[in-house]
Order: sequence, then C-alpha cells, then structure tokens
Amino acid sequence: MENITVKSSARVRAAITASVLALAVVIPTAATASPSPAPEPAPAAAKKSTPVYEGLPPGVNKKKTLVIGLDGAAMAQINKKNTPNMAKLISEGMVSESNLYANPMAPTVSGAGWSSIATGVWPDKHKVPDNSFSNPNYDQYPDYLTRIENARAQSSTLVVGTWSPIPDKVFAKGADLKLRGGNDAGTTAKAVDYLLNGNPDSTFVHLDEIDGAGHSNGSDSIAYTRGHKTADQQIGQMLEAIEQRKTYHKEDWVVMVTSDHGHTPGGGHGGSSIRERATFVIANGKQFKAGTERHDVKITDIAPTVLKHQGVRVEDEWNLDGKNINSIAADDFDTLRPHLKKAKDEAKLSAQTKGWTTTAPSGWTIDNSAMPKGGVREWRGWSFTTDEFWTNTDLNQGRETSVHNRNVFAVADSDEWDDKAHDPGQFDSTLISPEYKVKGGQSATLSFASNYKIDGPQSGEVFVSFDGGEPVLVKSYDKNYNGVESIAIDVPKKAKKAQVSFRYTGTNSAFWSIDQVSLKK
Repeated sequence: MENITVKSSARVRAAITASVLALAVVIPTAATASPSPAPEPAPAAAKKSTPVYEGLPPGVNKKKTLVIGLDGAAMAQINKKNTPNMAKLISEGMVSESNLYANPMAPTVSGAGWSSIATGVWPDKHKVPDNSFSNPNYDQYPDYLTRIENARAQSSTLVVGTWSPIPDKVFAKGADLKLRGGNDAGTTAKAVDYLLNGNPDSTFVHLDEIDGAGHSNGSDSIAYTRGHKTADQQIGQMLEAIEQRKTYHKEDWVVMVTSDHGHTPGGGHGGSSIRERATFVIANGKQFKAGTERHDVKITDIAPTVLKHQGVRVEDEWNLDGKNINSIAADDFDTLRPHLKKAKDEAKLSAQTKGWTTTAPSGWTIDNSAMPKGGVREWRGWSFTTDEFWTNTDLNQGRETSVHNRNVFAVADSDEWDDKAHDPGQFDSTLISPEYKVKGGQSATLSFASNYKIDGPQSGEVFVSFDGGEPVLVKSYDKNYNGVESIAIDVPKKAKKAQVSFRYTGTNSAFWSIDQVSLKK
C-alpha cells in the first residue's frame, strides 16, 4: 500500500540520520487556551513564564501521565524474558487485548490507529482512514493533550515521536512542545531528558522501529522479537527517569503502553487478519489492581483515562467512543466468557477455538420458536460470541467494524447461519432482556451498542413491554447503523417493570450485533 511505503521510507531516512541526533527537529507550539470555569486555569502568560526546561513550560499537577506507543507491536511478543519492563508493568497493573476495525471503516494502518488513540474516537469520527491525513476531523475530535490544554491551560504537555506525523499531524493542534526524535534512540533520549529534568504533566512518546522490523521481516521473525526487546529497554530508560525525579515520591503516575496495529507473519499490515487487527493496552498506576487481565478495554479508552487522571472532565457533548478504564463495567453477556464453546460447524476456525454459545445469561431468554431447524449451529438464532471468534468466521464482510462491542456480545447472523442446509424459512429469532425497574409516568433511557448491517431481505426491531403487557415497537432499522443507541422511553403511569426484546429476521442477509444493554430511569 502506498501509505505504508511512505511510512517505511521515512523510517529509512530516519535511520540514516541516527548518529546526528542534534539535527532532530524541535517544534514548540504554545497551546491556545480555552479555560473552563472549573477548575480556574492560570493566565496563559503565567504558564509561559520561567522556569522552563528546553522550551517546555513547568507542570503544575502532581498527577502525571506517560503514554508510550509502540508502532506495530504485538502482545504475543511481551514476556518476562524478552520484555521484562513491560512484563513488570503488566504484573503490577492491568492489561487488555482487543482488536481494531478493518475496512470499510479503515485499514489497519498507523494514521487511523494513532488518531483513534489520541482522540478517543474511531475512524468514522476522526476521519483519518490512512496515512495521508488529507481531511482529519481534529477540530471536532482533538487529541487528548489539546483537550487538557483547553481545560487547564497551566498544564505542561509534551509529545516526542519517531514517526514525524505524530508531532506534526496527530498531536499538532495544542500540545506545548512537539519533538521529532529522528529514530527510536533519539526519541528515547529526548523523552528521558524531559521526564527527568523537565516537569511535563502529560507526555506521549512514539517508538517506530518495531514496525520497521515487521515490514522487513514479518511478525514471526527474530528481528521482530528483537525489536520488542529494544523497545522494552527504551521503556525501561523512561521508567527509570521517572523514578529518579526529585519529586517522584510526591507524584501520582499513570503509565500506559499500547500499539496502533499488528503485522502479518510475512510482514506488513492494513488488512483484516487477526494479527493485523490485534492491539493491547497496558495501564500501570495505583488505581489499577496488580495482575488484572481484562477483555473489555480498547485503544480509544486511553484518551479518556488520561483526561480523568489529569483532572479534566469528559463532557457528554464530546461524544467520545472511549471511556475511562475504571468506569467500564462488565455486563450480563460478559459473564458467559468462561462458558464459551469450541467451534463446531465453522470450518475456517480451529476446532480448539472457543468463542460462542447460544445459552443466554441469567435473566435473558431467546425465542427461537420461528427458527427453521438446521443451519450453522454457532449462529442458529441469537448467539453470544467474541470479536476474535465471530470476525474470523469469514473476513471482509463488515463484522470487523463492530468496534463498540466489548468482551462478549450478542449477535444475530443470518448470513453465516445460512451457510449450512436448514429447513425452509428465514432466520427469525428474538432476544429478550430481564425485567428492569421503571417509574410509572416518567421517562427512561434505553441504551445499547448496535451494529446493524443490511445485505438483502432482513429486519431489526426493538420492542419494550411493561408489566408483562404487549410489546411496543420503539426502534426499527431500515439502514445500516454502527454506534451506541440512546432511545427515550415514555413509561406508562403505574408501570413498575419493563422488558426489552430484539427481533432479527433475515434471508441469507447480513447481521445485527448488540452489547451493553441498559434501561435506566
């Protein structure tokens, strides 16, 4: 792909200048302050007064964040022997693996990945589907350092990146100081210098050379493994710089490590394979319980987590896709993970691959009375599954765009079900929720993540019934939708309980996935 070639060429040029770190470009930019009423920010002039360190204004917050992005890195390469610093961050903190989008939302490339990490929204919002950055929507969805500056202008924000679009494009809008490192050694040296001798409140560091090894040699190569080892050593230098700070014992640090995409075994990325889509988030700080392994944290959660730690309120009107990690709660579907089954009829998956069940969680029921017998067993009626299982049944059919699902979710997939012989008739299944308490005469809000894709004759309908009465239609899909629904429900007088039903029908058509269902007063 052209955008990948451009990125790789830039890496070659960076390698040529590796020994001339003094030529690394420094791009200081004063953030445009847009103070919010609370907390009251210091005047911009006071922020820019001395002392400064090499162009970086002094920080004011005891709470500090460091996010380290490893371009093209893979969680499978992280272990105690090869990457001891990252392994320690995991053992003393939290780790979560997840998957990216793929086309038609965006290919698995750096521009889309780092923009999702920086802004806290997916490519359909930030509008960076590739490495050209031709029409980004950063005005509506700025990077999290810009949001920190807008809310708390006295904060000190720093970006150091090997890949030049990180300081020049992704974080160009409002950070106090943006530096190009030239290569990973230069980036690390600059980051270490500022972390040790300066006083940044929030820092983003980008290391690029794992990606270079992936392009040149593939994700099964020794070079790729060595790339992770080198990056881990550089992370170790940054962590040591933090711990050697004179004020370290008074500070509250959150350190996060992540990746923008993976690589194929033969090298390269941009496609929809599980290795290309695989990413991870490591989070270390006193608010993260040691040794925590999660399945519901995604790269878009990094930005709101940093904002929370830096004392910046995430406003509803920002419409972020990510959430502060510690605010993400498991839903009923997630309780099914230990009970997921191995593949049966899905021949493209290993027979040892677990990831589906048609047994509903406690309180939920499935009405398959209108379902014909037969078809692919994994998808006969509503099923519960994971992204890594469902998307790999058949690539490049839009399943990879279900970015709003977390952990285990519900799916009705008439396309996959129809791949095996069945009795006459269409897919017709209804998923029914537990009873929710409501207050009669008041309004309630029905919320759920929804990815509804049309490809032939099908229907998707949402009903609500009160106190066992007749279901009332509250939503009917007639076009594709991928997002989080928020539907206002008028509760009848004297009503005390409500149930939600999701009915999907289809004839060899597409799918409907839902997750995180709630009905709140």
